[in-house]
Amino acid sequence: MEQKNQNVFGMIGLGTMGSNLLQNIADKGYHCAGYDNSVDKVNSLNALHNENIQGFSQLKDFTDSLKSPKVVMMLVPAGEIVDNVINELLGVLDKGDIIIDGGNSHYTDTERRYKELEDKGLHFVGMGVSGGEEGARRGPSMMPGGDQEAYEVLKPVLEKIAAQVNGEPTVAFMGKGSAGHFVKMVHNGIEYAIMQLISESYEIMKKGLKMDNDKIHEVYKKWNEGKLKSYLLEITTDIFAYKNEGEENLLLDSIRDEAKAKGTGKWTSQAAMDLHLPTPVIDIAVSMRDLSSLKDLRVQASRVYPDSTEKQYNTNEAEYCDQLEEAFYFAMVSAYAQGMHMLYQANKEFKYELNLDLIAKIWRGGCIIRSEFLEDIYAAFNKNPELQHILLDKNVAESFSKSIPSIRKIVSDAVLHGISTPAFSAALTYFDDFRSENMPTNLIQAQRDYFGSHTYELKAKEGVFHTKWVMENIKN
Repeated sequence: MEQKNQNVFGMIGLGTMGSNLLQNIADKGYHCAGYDNSVDKVNSLNALHNENIQGFSQLKDFTDSLKSPKVVMMLVPAGEIVDNVINELLGVLDKGDIIIDGGNSHYTDTERRYKELEDKGLHFVGMGVSGGEEGARRGPSMMPGGDQEAYEVLKPVLEKIAAQVNGEPTVAFMGKGSAGHFVKMVHNGIEYAIMQLISESYEIMKKGLKMDNDKIHEVYKKWNEGKLKSYLLEITTDIFAYKNEGEENLLLDSIRDEAKAKGTGKWTSQAAMDLHLPTPVIDIAVSMRDLSSLKDLRVQASRVYPDSTEKQYNTNEAEYCDQLEEAFYFAMVSAYAQGMHMLYQANKEFKYELNLDLIAKIWRGGCIIRSEFLEDIYAAFNKNPELQHILLDKNVAESFSKSIPSIRKIVSDAVLHGISTPAFSAALTYFDDFRSENMPTNLIQAQRDYFGSHTYELKAKEGVFHTKWVMENIKN
């Protein structure tokens, strides 16, 4: 039986994420409501027979069941659908009510919606949610931003349903406007980078070291028991053990090598370029997914350019895997460092008031990029909130430096043997220029001034200069 003003939380979108998150909320003792325009999804929710959950197929009945201020969270695909749902909600919500967008919306859309709804007297929270369907059910990491007054209303519920690390919830208010979705976007960019690095390590072990799946499984298992411990390595270990019932081979070996993407990695790269900030490990991870989708073209190219290199490494397998582990650590740290540097720069540009230590803290549990190394990131920013770049932290630099010989060995061997390691290579070249006091870009400035009169600055003299670069004045 429908109960008026009984439910403290409403969910629009009863797909896997929405349904699981709603069940998580109900498990914590809260009465909640779910709405979807799919009658089947509503029926599936009601079939759970959870006394704390009500499913609705009529929007007005759904919102009428909510206590004031009414809290409505959307978990629907990003883009036009979000705007359409908001427009429908405007007809059934009152001033002071709260709308949460828990999808992967682009931060510029979130900024626009925040301002539009503020003008209409409604509170808007753009909240990144990480952890996948299991995280939604058992405890995600959540990154809410926008209206802090609204967050204070949501805080008791969100802290209860979040993952817990050392007794602390993996949720916190990120900052103003679109801060929550910007942080989630960068999270996803780092996720792209780490996944690409894992796939490249797989390539080295499979093609270079000629290791079978069982041995590769053992390597990932060992890595995940040490300083590389992370959710992504944990699931990779499971993937290298999974076989469909009755089959001899791993399911992995039957999966096509065409990686899909929903766009959040691309958004990270685009935003980084808008901020004039380098994120090459993330950028190349996005590009490699795009290249993987060009399967037919790659097949044609493989016939035009048959492999003439010897891929078999002549080396001690166990020792080499130890070096690969160190190289992976180097590249992984670089990926996190580039993402955190992007957040630092966005904070200055957009005045979000982000706390980088808090972001690292809530990423330690529940989310896809949770890892042992996030403890080091948290410690670095907790010690120095003004730290620009984690590679400048003394403790991080000490462990990072020990991995330099290994990354150089892994990248150079891959090049010599014709094995593609673009993300490992990008991490190394980024580092070599990052630590370079003098880059060769003085030549680029001279060239720009030569052909376009774009001017340049001098080392020992203040001001902006232009030269008439005429060939007659250049002596042989």
